[in-house]
Amino acid sequence: MIDQESTTLAPITPSQPEERPPTAAVASNGWRRYTWLFWVLMGPGLLAMIGDNDAGGVIEYAVTGMQFGIGFFIPFVLCLAPLTYTIQEMTMRLGAVTQTGYPRLIFRHFGRGWGYYSIGTLVIENLLTLMTEFIGMTAGLVMLGVPLWIADAGCLSLVVSLALFTGYWTKERLALFVGALNAVFLLIALLTHPSFSAVGRAFASWSIPVGMHSHIVWFVIATVGNAIAPWMIFFQGSAVIDKGITAKQLRMGRIDTLLGSAVQVIIATAIILCGAALYGRMTPANAPDPATIISALSGASGHVAAVLFAFGLFNAGFLAAITISLSSSWTIADAFGWSRSLNDKISGAPKFYAFYVGSLVVAAAAILLPHLPLNFIAVLSQAVGAMVMIPILLFLVLLTSRKSIMGSYANTFLTRIWGGAIVALLMGLTVLLMAQAL
Repeated sequence: MIDQESTTLAPITPSQPEERPPTAAVASNGWRRYTWLFWVLMGPGLLAMIGDNDAGGVIEYAVTGMQFGIGFFIPFVLCLAPLTYTIQEMTMRLGAVTQTGYPRLIFRHFGRGWGYYSIGTLVIENLLTLMTEFIGMTAGLVMLGVPLWIADAGCLSLVVSLALFTGYWTKERLALFVGALNAVFLLIALLTHPSFSAVGRAFASWSIPVGMHSHIVWFVIATVGNAIAPWMIFFQGSAVIDKGITAKQLRMGRIDTLLGSAVQVIIATAIILCGAALYGRMTPANAPDPATIISALSGASGHVAAVLFAFGLFNAGFLAAITISLSSSWTIADAFGWSRSLNDKISGAPKFYAFYVGSLVVAAAAILLPHLPLNFIAVLSQAVGAMVMIPILLFLVLLTSRKSIMGSYANTFLTRIWGGAIVALLMGLTVLLMAQAL
């Protein structure tokens, strides 16, 4: 059982400081200093945001474009950038100022019941989401004729191998390189020859549809859930601490988070455009899995676009499998007081790495079950994420608003109002979906 007093322990620090970037070499002044500082400190925000466009998110965005075109959802996705930035900036600031993991703070200030709820729902939601990552990673390989179980085992081995690399810095830079490859969706969107005049009209005439029926509300909640997934809060908060970012580096942390939120919505928009190339040609009902979408994209936009989409789907799943499983491992290890730094070797943090590998194995095994509605699982995981996010987000707003915790770094009045509005938005959408489902 978790000892609530354990949450008062000093924050865990990396055991191998030599793995940190050489910050001592930073120039004393000028633009070179700030450029180098950004290069050193960037990572947690970018990885959280880029990883948010995971395989499940890619499938959900593509299905959304296929079902509804570009009229409502492309402007809607871009409108979510300020919302995402607000939440992740609070997450980054909370970790940098308190140097205490988010699970410990929940146990300390809101009690064991909510603490268990937070880690329990996160692990379940992350497991469901990890399934979508393996669905995405294996889709292209299965189309090439590789048996599903072989493709699944190969993808599992590739993700697990990350644990063999030493140090937070090395693992973070590798993950950032993988994340940069998500730019392939921009090229795919261009290959689909989208109508930019239609995109312009979508912005000029954009409005919230009146009398939205339940399946549209479902996709709206799924899109919001993809933008502000629960794992992002736990991942970025822990990554900030593991990286060694403090209150002194808040400015760079905000730039990292802002850049990540911008990249996230740009890539998401490109994926919706990819799906919109199939608008009117097929519906989610006759697209039960990612392989069907890839095949249809080949007929609509060419073989190159389909191959690149399969690569992008694999890459998105690979990165997110890393970040999501790490968020689960960091959360559980922090709650139970285990060693939890990526600067530790496997022998130095065996329980942390065991949970990392174990969650991946369970998710990889689950997709081998026959007759799974793979695309539906992808959309479902995003929608569930939005619904379980409500109390987690509420705690984040409350924690970052308390001067007893944050001191002079506490939320401003306007930030508290905006954070409360985001919580109210999620609650309203959830109630609307439940009411229409009855």
